[in-house]
Order: sequence, then structure tokens, then C-alpha cells
Amino acid sequence: MSQDALFDQLKHPNPHLRDRAMWDLAEQHDDTTIDRLIDNLAEEDVVYRRASVKTLGAIGIKTVTPLIKIALHSENVTARASAVKALTQVVVMHPDTPFPPHGMDALKTALHDPNPVVYVATVMTLGEMGSPAFEILADALKTTDNVALAVAIVNAMPSMGDDHRAKTVLEGCIQDEDVDPYVQEMAASAMSRLELIAKNQPA
Repeated sequence: MSQDALFDQLKHPNPHLRDRAMWDLAEQHDDTTIDRLIDNLAEEDVVYRRASVKTLGAIGIKTVTPLIKIALHSENVTARASAVKALTQVVVMHPDTPFPPHGMDALKTALHDPNPVVYVATVMTLGEMGSPAFEILADALKTTDNVALAVAIVNAMPSMGDDHRAKTVLEGCIQDEDVDPYVQEMAASAMSRLELIAKNQPA
């Protein structure tokens, strides 16, 4: 099937056909494939946009640099958020491939995007990375005045697989009188979740 036909199939209402097109494009991609997928990050057709995000994730690490450019510099909020979500897909689909340091630095910057859709998506991406991204989120939690960002970070901590450090950070939040009361409440809830996860882990 030609690339044009595969791009058309990314819009198909059947998710199985979209997935097949995604993997075919990932296997036979070239630089023009990545450019076309990047152009779809602001696409109004939500199905097509999400399929393009997943396809960029399927292609893998070589999409990180062009995605960073969009995540940090596009004036279009949808494109920035989609670029960060595509970086999440790279992490999820290629868990054994180390994420490049310049990608981590870019995500650290994207945590301070003015738009909540972008910075919450960034927290999700870093949360998926687990332990290697822990310090970035812990530092952002200490320094931010943004309650919504702080809440997103404390909610991500229990599932990062770094229970000891997460417990220390969450306890610090709960006990610090200078922390916003809502953030303290969410930290207490996250701590309960962390304890539940620990209790259910096989010995």
C-alpha cells in the first residue's frame, strides 16, 4: 500500500485498520513520513490527529528532535500538546530505548508551558519514564506556584516505580504549611495510593 493510502487509512473509523496503517508507516517510514505526521499535530480531525501521534510514537526515538521543536516553539496549543503526547507514545512503545538527554531537558521546559493541556501532558510523559525523570518532577513540585501543575505531579508519583523517593516527597508536601491546602490534600490521597500499591505488590 502506498504512503498516501496509509495516511488515508489513519483516518479510518475502524481502529484496527488505523493500527495496521500505523505499524506499516512505522516500518516503511522515511523523513517525509515524519514531516507529514508532524504536520498533522494541529489537525482538527481528532481521530486523524491521535493516529498520527501514535504513529510518531511507533516510529520511535528519531522523532524526538522534531517533536521537541513543536512542543517548545509552536504557537498552536493543540500542536504543542500533541507533540508532548507523541513523546509519551515514544516512551510507552519503546521502553527499553533510553530517552535522549536533550529530550528530558525539553520536557523540563515544557512543564512551564502556559497552557494546562501541555503541562499536564508533560507530567504524564515524565511519569511514564519513571525513575529517570523523578528528580525533574520533584524539583518542579518544589519550585512551582502553579497549583494545577503541583497536583498533576503528586498524582503521577505513586505510579513511577520509585516508592521510597515518592514517599519522601509526598510526606514533605503534606507536612509543609507553606504548600497549598489542595495540593496537601492531593498529596495525602497520592500517599494512600502509594501505600495500597506497595501492599498489593508480591513479596
